[in-house]
Amino acid sequence: MFIEYVFTKFSSFEGYILTIGYVLMLKILFLTFLNLVGCTQEYAVINSKEPEKIYITETETETITVTEEVEVPVYIEVEVPVNEGEIWIDSFTQHMSVDGIDILWVIDKSGSMNRYNDELLAGIETMMLALPASDWRLVIISADPTDSVMSTEFPLVPGDTITDAERMFNTLPMGPWEEGFNSVYEYINHNPYSLTWLRPEAGLLVVFVSDEEEQSEIEYPSPVDFISWYGSLRMGSVFMASVVNHDGAVSLCDHPPSPIDVGERYMEATGILGGIVVDICDTDWSAGVTDATHSIEPYEDIVLTHKAEADSIRVFINGSLNHNWVYSETFNTVYFTVIPGAGQLVEVGYRYIELDSGS
Repeated sequence: MFIEYVFTKFSSFEGYILTIGYVLMLKILFLTFLNLVGCTQEYAVINSKEPEKIYITETETETITVTEEVEVPVYIEVEVPVNEGEIWIDSFTQHMSVDGIDILWVIDKSGSMNRYNDELLAGIETMMLALPASDWRLVIISADPTDSVMSTEFPLVPGDTITDAERMFNTLPMGPWEEGFNSVYEYINHNPYSLTWLRPEAGLLVVFVSDEEEQSEIEYPSPVDFISWYGSLRMGSVFMASVVNHDGAVSLCDHPPSPIDVGERYMEATGILGGIVVDICDTDWSAGVTDATHSIEPYEDIVLTHKAEADSIRVFINGSLNHNWVYSETFNTVYFTVIPGAGQLVEVGYRYIELDSGS
């Protein structure tokens, strides 16, 4: 249509020639235009960005062996000669050191206890004489908590005598309740006067005396419950002894006590702390009371349970063989030349040649 339009426009020959040339030029321009447009549409560059390069890094590793010297405990078995006789081991754990000692005697003041008054006073006197010459305090309270919480007795101290102890004992009123555990709790926690003499830094020894079972079941369903509280008062420095009825099979009473009168709860609590238990029917409490008194002091010796063959004795402290001791055949006792430290386990192994009469 474009060519026809040009022919109609020019009629002369020259105009024809010129028109042909002009048309050719226009065709060239038109084709060039189409070519440019086509190139733009078909060959457009959509991404001129170079591909990303990935770098791989090689890491060299080296194994280093470090040697360090460490101490490893080695336990060596030391054989005790066993030519004849049996092997026996006596042991104890050295208790914590104390700075002075506070003592509570907790007495059942029911009517049935009157028959034990002489033994009781003799036992208190034995303790007073066995205690160190200084830095102890002793108070006697009732096992009835309604009385102990009201007590205002000033403690016995070094220099006082059994006369002073008897006067204090006689001031205790009669009481029907045998609640030794609860009485101690009430006295320490709710009697303001106790704060005037009990010392947090001192050791604490409680001695229970009763011819009946402990009856604080509501407050302390188990003796373990009482010990959990009592033991927290002076960590590592609490002690206990009990003078109570034993089971009929071992009781020293002329007439074995009724099962309900056996001091099982007192004995269990005392046993947990490794304390001393004395049969209330024993006519002489001095040996047990003396042992209870010495229990608050560091052990300087150990009396062997059986007669030992001297050459067979071996002493171990915390599992290590120890040589800081001497043995007395006369007293069948090992004496420590260096006193074992607080908390240390001491074991004495030996071959015995005869049994004690009570074994």
